[in-house]
Amino acid sequence: MIEARARVLRVDGEQAWLCIDEQAGGCGRCDEPGGCRSVKISTLFRSPQQTFRVRNEIGAQPGDAVRVCMEDGAPLRAALVSYGLGALLAVLGAALGSALVGGDPATLAGALGGLLAALGLNRMLARSRRWRGGLRMSVLPAGACAHRHDEAVR
Repeated sequence: MIEARARVLRVDGEQAWLCIDEQAGGCGRCDEPGGCRSVKISTLFRSPQQTFRVRNEIGAQPGDAVRVCMEDGAPLRAALVSYGLGALLAVLGAALGSALVGGDPATLAGALGGLLAALGLNRMLARSRRWRGGLRMSVLPAGACAHRHDEAVR
């Protein structure tokens, strides 16, 4: 379970806007000698988003300290589907265009067709309640154990 401490900024109906309190990182040795600085690289082009809107299942109020939790493999699954599907279908489309018609224009058309197919599939997944449910972030009180909460939900 991936967890982060957050503070509730505001509440609007069933939605809560949270600000992440802690800076996420890998091993925590970013600034030490020998550290890889991977977190610094991830913020090279823009700072990470630290404010999120989530469903307020616990009735948290502005100023409350909470824990935001997400299933371990959810970010990897989302990245693989979002980026991997596009890359895979672009290559398959290019190969199909090249094999069926031949030449650069057909290869390019096949790659573009693959990318359009991936775009359509990703949009369908974004509308899927089951897919979004697997990527859902849970909000728990600051002192709650996410592992016990996860078992209770199942």
